[in-house]
Amino acid sequence: MKYSLIIPVYNRPDEVDELLASLEVQTLKDFEVVVVEDGSAIPCQNVVNEHASRLALRYFQKENSGPGQSRNYGAERSQGEYLIVLDSDCVLPPGYLQAVDDELTRKPCDAFGGPDRAHESFSPVQKAINYSMTSFFTTGGIRGGKKKLDKFYPRSFNMGIRADLYRRLGGFSAMRFGEDIDFSIRIFKSGASCRLFPEAWVWHKRRTDMKKFFKQVHNSGIARINLLKRHPGSMKPVHLLPALFTAGMACLALLFVAGLVLVGANLYGIHSMSGTGADDHMLHVGVLLGCIAIACSLVPPALYSILIFFDSLFQNKSCKVALLSIKASFIQLLGYGTGFIRAWWLRCICGRNEELQAFKDNFYQ
Repeated sequence: MKYSLIIPVYNRPDEVDELLASLEVQTLKDFEVVVVEDGSAIPCQNVVNEHASRLALRYFQKENSGPGQSRNYGAERSQGEYLIVLDSDCVLPPGYLQAVDDELTRKPCDAFGGPDRAHESFSPVQKAINYSMTSFFTTGGIRGGKKKLDKFYPRSFNMGIRADLYRRLGGFSAMRFGEDIDFSIRIFKSGASCRLFPEAWVWHKRRTDMKKFFKQVHNSGIARINLLKRHPGSMKPVHLLPALFTAGMACLALLFVAGLVLVGANLYGIHSMSGTGADDHMLHVGVLLGCIAIACSLVPPALYSILIFFDSLFQNKSCKVALLSIKASFIQLLGYGTGFIRAWWLRCICGRNEELQAFKDNFYQ
């Protein structure tokens, strides 16, 4: 058997049903599916049983340990030459596996990954979140975009690897967040060949609301510092951009407050004092400077918002999604940036040795 698809799942039977249905219509049939139930309170066994007659499908239950260790559990029980790990909230187009096979035939490699897209049926929030996670103007295109600021590292929602290499490297580490990037870094360090397969894309639902999305990206920011501690030299300039964006927004917020204070204080002086003409002139200058400070604090985020709006509008053809993309993009950058800065302060400045995580029960949220 050439391919084993490893799917960890936690309390998501409906999503598993959609994913398995998409696997049934794959044009390439040389694969098995290994579903690993990671201590779910709402198991998907009945859903799996409904598809078992139409797929080479195996189902395992285990105690909860997070997605990384669940993938390892499935990999140990797989039979394929290549392992492909997928998130349960993905849906595959019919030609997905054929695209993978075509790329491996054209130019063999040891590991690979593909990008993700938003399906037409996704909610506007899901489409906006997908935009913010894949746009060149938010993540630098490092998640599989055509334009990118750094080389492509496969993510666990759509990652493939030779089974023998997977086992030689020990699979995913015990990290709760960033375990897929840790694995990708170890793949590159081993000297194995790893490529982006642009046509092997999936529909990825991601988070369903902005609060869950913030938790995800905040943990991702923390994970980047944890990865730096594990793999010195793995930090790239693109990883600093959200932290710089966050610091810049904090400075603009302070400038905005300072402008308000300046305007308020000088307006109070104008209305409460009957000074000389020179004093009156200085008070009016103070109001003007305060207004300039307020304007300067608002222009950069306004211009960025306009850029995001029109880029998302071009991609999604929806004003609602474009407006939500502005919110999602700010959440993506500020969430990641605050997590990054927080972990940098605690681990790099204060010297804490243990790996950090902010939202501990968020592995599948």
